[in-house]
Amino acid sequence: MRAVAVMEPGRVELIELGQPRLGPYQALVRTDLAALCNATDGKLVAGHFPGVEKYPLVLGHESTGVVEAVGPAVRNFRVGQRVIGGLQFEFSDARFASGWGGFCDYTLANDHDAMVADGVADAAHGWFECYEIQRPVAPDIGAREAVLMCTWREVLGGFGDFQLQPGTSLLVFGAGPVGLSFVKFAKLLGLGWVAAVDPVPQKRQRALQLGADAAFAPDDPAVRELARTRGQALDAVVDAVGSPACVNAALPLVKLGGAVCVYGVLADRQLVLDKAAGPYNFNLYIHQWPTRWRERQAQTQLSEWVRQGQLRADEFVTHEFPVTQIGAALAAVRSGEVVKCLLRF
Repeated sequence: MRAVAVMEPGRVELIELGQPRLGPYQALVRTDLAALCNATDGKLVAGHFPGVEKYPLVLGHESTGVVEAVGPAVRNFRVGQRVIGGLQFEFSDARFASGWGGFCDYTLANDHDAMVADGVADAAHGWFECYEIQRPVAPDIGAREAVLMCTWREVLGGFGDFQLQPGTSLLVFGAGPVGLSFVKFAKLLGLGWVAAVDPVPQKRQRALQLGADAAFAPDDPAVRELARTRGQALDAVVDAVGSPACVNAALPLVKLGGAVCVYGVLADRQLVLDKAAGPYNFNLYIHQWPTRWRERQAQTQLSEWVRQGQLRADEFVTHEFPVTQIGAALAAVRSGEVVKCLLRF
């Protein structure tokens, strides 16, 4: 089978590996569509993802496909069913580490619920915490929306972790797929004033199309003046980039007791915080890994929004390539023009 591998930082190849072997609690999923994660995949390719040092590795954690076979202990997947979240952690060639391994012709989805019911959801039986979100998708949800669920579920789960409530005023640094999802969901969930900050004009325009009340370039003086022009400081600021500069820029914008919410992965080992730039009391949330039960739960609400026509993949997808053109896809992401890029298998 084909697999997208980072042979060494900066060098990506489409290679051949053996098809994964099916375990008793696993479903074999044939991938038909995947999506690049601009931040995580970009950092893995560049060699900058925190804690990942072993190369070569097989890339990808956002994919969808159709079940072709199931193990004997599987109860919650069936052949012909669409699934999201399939990954691989071991490969036929032991030289390859896993960068979650989702960009392969075949992945494995694990029946978390069956493992829990049978008392084998533990490391001794090969269980990983991400199995909880490897789930079937309702048949009325198309492949494009299904693969976007990989991002959407995490972001919607983040609203709970950040305690973002209806009426909350929110500024989002970054208008990539994560930042735009925060904007879109904030409006769907009834938050108050919502705005985005991004250096790319097309992304600022897309934020406005998705419901943002305003969109700013990072160097726009209006960002620093928001508390004065609005007559009040912000309830919360989300850093959807993973940048210490964004975190510090957020501090003078939030109200007393407000929240600075770091969603993007911080590549720096240390976060230097200009504490005096913020109010005397503020809340700092560092959220670089999903809360799995919230992420799993989010799929129900997202599916309803899709059915109602309130949420569409086309609002986010700007580029699409066959997986054989993975180099061109990654180059497009590096250019900064991509919101969400799909890979066709």
